[in-house]
Amino acid sequence: MLSSPENPVLQTVPSDEASMGRIARATLLGILLFLVAGFGVALSLDPDPRGFGTHQQLGLPPCTFRLLFGFPCPGCGMTTCFAHFVRGQFGDSVRANPAGAILATVSALLIPWSLWSLYRGRLWMVSDPVKFTGFLAFSLAGLIVLVWFYRLSLPFFFR
Repeated sequence: MLSSPENPVLQTVPSDEASMGRIARATLLGILLFLVAGFGVALSLDPDPRGFGTHQQLGLPPCTFRLLFGFPCPGCGMTTCFAHFVRGQFGDSVRANPAGAILATVSALLIPWSLWSLYRGRLWMVSDPVKFTGFLAFSLAGLIVLVWFYRLSLPFFFR
C-alpha cells in the first residue's frame, strides 16, 4: 500500500482525502506541467480542416495505421481535436474525435484540480489515488476504443 511509514508518498488523513508527501507533490506538479505544455502545443498548431493530420505540423509522419489499413486508428483526429478545443471550437473538436473532446475536457479540468490539490497538500476529493487514476485511465481508454468502433461502423466517416 502506498500509505505506510516506510513510504511517505501518500498518507491517509481523516478528511478522506489523500495527503501528499514530497514525491507525490513533485509527481502532481509534473503532471500539471505536462498538461499545460500539451495545451500550449495544441494552441500553437493550426487544426487541419480534414479533421485529422494536425500532428504532422510537429514533424511527425502521417498515421501509419491509416496508411497500412486504409481506415483511422483510435487516435486519429486527437491532435486536431485538441487544437480546436483550445480555441473554443468545441463542435469542431467533437467532430475531429469525440473521445478526444472528452479527454481534452478532463485534461482541462485536471489543471485547476491539480493546482488546488498542490495548494492544499491533499488530493481534493480523492481518497485513493491508485483507484482514481486507474478508473480515469481505463474509462478514457475504453471510451476511445468505443468511439473508434463507432467511427469504423460509419463507412463515410473520415474516408
